[in-house]
Amino acid sequence: MNSGDIPAGFRFSGIASGIKKSGKLDLGLIVSDLPADCAGVFTRNKVIAAPLLLTKPRVAGGKCQAILVNSGNANACTGAAGLQIAETTLQLLSEPLQIADDLIAVASTGVIGEALPLEPFRTGVPKLVDCLSAAHAATVAEAMMTTDAFSKIASAKESGTPDYRILGLAKGAGMIHPNMATMLGFVLTDAQISPELLKTALPRAVQKSFNSITVDGDTSTNDMVLLLANGAANSAMITPDTDEAEIFCQHLERVLLDLAKMIVRDGEGATKLVQIRVVGAENEESARTAACSVATSALVKTAFFGEDANWGRIIAAVGYSGIDIDQNHIDISFDQIPVAIAGLSAGAEQEAKATKVLQQDEFVVTIDLHSGDAESSYYTSDLSYEYVKINADYRT
Repeated sequence: MNSGDIPAGFRFSGIASGIKKSGKLDLGLIVSDLPADCAGVFTRNKVIAAPLLLTKPRVAGGKCQAILVNSGNANACTGAAGLQIAETTLQLLSEPLQIADDLIAVASTGVIGEALPLEPFRTGVPKLVDCLSAAHAATVAEAMMTTDAFSKIASAKESGTPDYRILGLAKGAGMIHPNMATMLGFVLTDAQISPELLKTALPRAVQKSFNSITVDGDTSTNDMVLLLANGAANSAMITPDTDEAEIFCQHLERVLLDLAKMIVRDGEGATKLVQIRVVGAENEESARTAACSVATSALVKTAFFGEDANWGRIIAAVGYSGIDIDQNHIDISFDQIPVAIAGLSAGAEQEAKATKVLQQDEFVVTIDLHSGDAESSYYTSDLSYEYVKINADYRT
């Protein structure tokens, strides 16, 4: 990432505050120089962490100027005390930034059910404010990490009229599944976007990205994606139903999909990134349902890990997805190698070729239902021994 990727009017900082016993970065801050228009998408889990209880109504107000995020502790299932801690962190930040606390979003990620200590915020927030810089975006991405093996940053730039930048930061590796996964995503742009467009563009982009990935079928309590547009590029307002709006949405969707793929690639213990592409469906909903069924199948995912071109597990997962199909019309391919044609094996020679495809780090499974023109994709990982090891020892 270079300075040209950073949207104008945003500053960042990340520090090690002591929340994590490892001493790694665990507290991050994003600040817009001016209040930004904002939109958000949040977990559908009925168990909701304290930070979401505070942030969701603030984002609904349509304005946000700062995001305070910590890792190492989710501040979830912590009752009234956890909510008070989250409220206090807002107050600790609003004074040095000299902004109202209702312009601050707070996010947490980490272990559920443990009290979030306040002292790291008392000592850490002043340090965060002091080291704010446009050059420190990477430190926020690092401070968000839990079991992530690497930080996740993606960007896009529009050099036409209007001219603007989009920057996305995300975290996530385990408990990944719609709606939404154990992930945080913060997307920033210096474009001037109408509030109406923000509220429609973000859910649309999330549906095609973060809500189309799976690692282990679990969703968590703290998940959110926030989109902030501060207009610092001084470009003309982008409004719905215009060519400029469509271009913005395409950039936004690409940034979010890039981040989503990074999350799957970094799935706990994962060795493969696999696109499950269902084509020839009666409608998009059916295609999505079938793709999700295959992507979440433990048997399919373990076959990917074993590099076994076991298409029988795939067609079975399509069959129990609940959509209407004719098994005698289904074709299945690994990349460009057909392993099943009209519901029957394409032969041992083709399976041998497909096995070589499965030895790659990334590949596409295409399932053609031959019942219509619609298609949809899910992105999934394999399921390895290492996934069990990581999650068996997560709290230790």
